[in-house]
Amino acid sequence: MGRAFEYRRAAKEKRWDKMSKLFPKLAKAITVAAKEGGTDPEMNAKLRTAIQNAKVQNMPKDNIEAAIKRAEGKDADAYVEVNYEGKGPHGVLVFVECATDNTTRTVANVKSYFNKAGGSLVPSGSLEFMFSRNAVFEFDKKEGMDVEELELELIDAGMEEIEVKDSTVYVYGDYTNFGSLSAALENMGIEVNNASLKREPNSPVEFTEEQMADIEKMLDKIEDDDDVQAVYTNIA
Repeated sequence: MGRAFEYRRAAKEKRWDKMSKLFPKLAKAITVAAKEGGTDPEMNAKLRTAIQNAKVQNMPKDNIEAAIKRAEGKDADAYVEVNYEGKGPHGVLVFVECATDNTTRTVANVKSYFNKAGGSLVPSGSLEFMFSRNAVFEFDKKEGMDVEELELELIDAGMEEIEVKDSTVYVYGDYTNFGSLSAALENMGIEVNNASLKREPNSPVEFTEEQMADIEKMLDKIEDDDDVQAVYTNIA
């Protein structure tokens, strides 16, 4: 009885710890999107996507509304999106996307994660050509959904690839077609579970288990940083 209680409490604490890190990142994405394209989700595809991603993670409505409202305040002017590129343990290539109100703090933190792991940051743009930037949409494959018909409908919107894994449909396209694909899925009445712009490695590299242990230790520290929104690598 006591052991079961401890397990449940540990699981609950782990879940809350994850949420405590995730919600601020989701809120920041909403604020940045609203600042860039306006606070009306109907007129701002990036904001609609940020809100949808937050809802999928069960972020409370009040938190979402507060994040949108924050974009109208003077503090929102301080938020900027900035990327950092680096080489980590065993030569792994890492692309870090951040949203921050203090770039001095953010670059110092990110630099320290690489340095402590025996890696280093590289000049901005050095790794850009090593990754392809894609729009990725995920949604449930409903009963009766015709994937082939869906494919034909979405090609005109810029879709490049579609695949189904474990009852989840993944739609891929160039990042420039994010808006048109998002609108096409909305018009078809498809509820997207997650939509994002991801960087996929053009030449993925395989690492050993021992190497991955070192790499993951560094990646965990980077991902835990409040200013970091996404981390991409060339890991196969």
